[in-house]
Amino acid sequence: MTSAQHPNSGQRVTFTEDGVTGAGYLALPASGSGPAVIVVQEWWGLVGHITDVADRFAAAGFVALAPDLYHGQATTEPDEARKLLMELDLARAGEEICKAAAYLLSREDVTSPTVGTVGFCMGGSLAIWSGTLSPDITACVGFYPGASWERHAPHWANFAGKRAQIHCAEGDGTSAAPGIQEAKRGIEAAGGQCVVFDYPGTAHAFFNDDRPEVYSPEAAHAAWQRTTEFLREQLCG
Repeated sequence: MTSAQHPNSGQRVTFTEDGVTGAGYLALPASGSGPAVIVVQEWWGLVGHITDVADRFAAAGFVALAPDLYHGQATTEPDEARKLLMELDLARAGEEICKAAAYLLSREDVTSPTVGTVGFCMGGSLAIWSGTLSPDITACVGFYPGASWERHAPHWANFAGKRAQIHCAEGDGTSAAPGIQEAKRGIEAAGGQCVVFDYPGTAHAFFNDDRPEVYSPEAAHAAWQRTTEFLREQLCG
């Protein structure tokens, strides 16, 4: 699905939860209510692709919030994106995702008792990690998350009773990559569930339809279907 197939349905919002102020892009479903999902940005920032993904979730019936973890900064240049990633205060980003979840659950238009997270690349790691940070977050989806968890230092034991889904690009080493295996082992050892999917012939960022050099329509469609079905099952079932 491309941005031309659904209208923009969101707006920029700010919120404060327990003294922590955050901002982001909020998209609402046509029905006016639905389960809550947080969309976590790639290293580029809160760019059009991420707001478009939030709109896609709204079109699929979710209340979707994409937090602005770079606080107004964004780029299309890899070197600048790398710099923004390295300068990211990881603890603050994790706190903002958790407060975004609390904010969503405080909204009358959210129908789910907990929140799902979905992220891409850098955001894929943050989305999975968020399941270790907040009891409000119980279903986590990571698209081609980063190779190392060293900076996150996740307490996988906090994934007890939760579920994760990871979508892996062949260009990143598939689900056999050490970082993917570490997450899967940690989540399952905690008593959570982690399902991984491989997409043969794909490069990193295969879901990003703003990057034609890596975008894989078939893989993106399959991953989207799996993601929305997973989140509906976990948040509505």
